Amino acid sequence: MPLTEHLSELRRRILTSLAVVFVVFVVVFNYSETLFELVTFPLRAELRFSVGSPYVEVIKKTAAPLVFLAPAEAFWMHLKVSLVAALILSLPIIFYQLWRFISPGLLAKERRYVLPFVFFATLLFIVGALFCFVIVLPFAITFLLGYKTQNMAPMLSVGSYVDFCLKFILAFGIIFELPLAIIFLTRIGIVTPKTLAKNRKFAVLFAFIAGAILTPTPDMFNQTLMAVPIIILYEIGILVSRVMYRKKADA
Repeated sequence: MPLTEHLSELRRRILTSLAVVFVVFVVVFNYSETLFELVTFPLRAELRFSVGSPYVEVIKKTAAPLVFLAPAEAFWMHLKVSLVAALILSLPIIFYQLWRFISPGLLAKERRYVLPFVFFATLLFIVGALFCFVIVLPFAITFLLGYKTQNMAPMLSVGSYVDFCLKFILAFGIIFELPLAIIFLTRIGIVTPKTLAKNRKFAVLFAFIAGAILTPTPDMFNQTLMAVPIIILYEIGILVSRVMYRKKADA
């Protein structure tokens, strides 16, 4: 197709995805109060892991009070929480539209991977978001609110807190797509496991740069919290791509 038709097809896929997100948003907005209470979990509790029973324990904390500093701040908070929830719930349709856009450039035998692609892309994003919400955010907030704050009392703006949490959740969801991206690039022959392993040092550098860009605060602590999972996911992607590359070579 000429460039104009490609752009027209891309616009159609984007508009379809936006329409689905909007419909889900209208439904989800009715439950924004419940969603907001869920978002405050990292303030109210954290997980403790131990080698003995119970292996995982929820420890309740004294939550820092949330205040809003502008008349519309609380309203925008409900909108943001509902929009992100709608976006996550719409991921299967969004990934399907993405696949429909790129599938004309694939071989016929590669187009049959649409269901595995949609399933694993959605699953990896949700796993990344849950990993951030359940493990990273409670740990990060506990550390940041307790680090050398003996002579200070925290007063968190609801808008700042929600932005902090949602940016972290979305960033981790995107980062957890890394193994799938590596497998896809290996499958179509753009990269090889040998090339990925050879450029491992650049991947580590990229991980810390991405952590600095994607985290909502500029401190080294939050940058490291994101960089370490990126490096681990990169290594997982290399291992899986080696298995697929070996099978492809045998075939």
